[in-house]
Amino acid sequence: MSTGRVDALLSGVRFSKFVSVGAVGAVFDLTVSTLLILQFGVAGEVAKVAGAEVAIVIMFFINEHWTFADEGDAGVLPTLGRLLKSNLVRSGGVAVQFLVVRTLGTVAITLPLFGVNLWDLIPLPIAIGVSMLINYVLESLVTWQVASEADS
Repeated sequence: MSTGRVDALLSGVRFSKFVSVGAVGAVFDLTVSTLLILQFGVAGEVAKVAGAEVAIVIMFFINEHWTFADEGDAGVLPTLGRLLKSNLVRSGGVAVQFLVVRTLGTVAITLPLFGVNLWDLIPLPIAIGVSMLINYVLESLVTWQVASEADS
């Protein structure tokens, strides 16, 4: 990996923006996941995947216009290509999240609060945190190809 790419990955400004966008995505992810679990009785793993996909699409468009605004070609087709890449790249992050939720879901803990077992919900934000770093590196290098012109 070139020095330009490493420097781009280590950009505190870009990483801060990515984390901020991730916080917005986490709100959507947790809202959708929680609603599906509590209101519709959907299994945690399935709810996690649905919540993650909603978050991925929202985060892509925010990242496209803010975090990585100076990266990638303009136009509808290049943008749709990056959206597809983003979904493919983040599928690894979703797989990590799924495994975290599934693994922690097997732990026999009950944390009742107002008729809800909080342990059913606690794995969700943990899963988001675990996959964040993986997503940052892959989104930077694959989707938006930061500092790729430095390698040419």
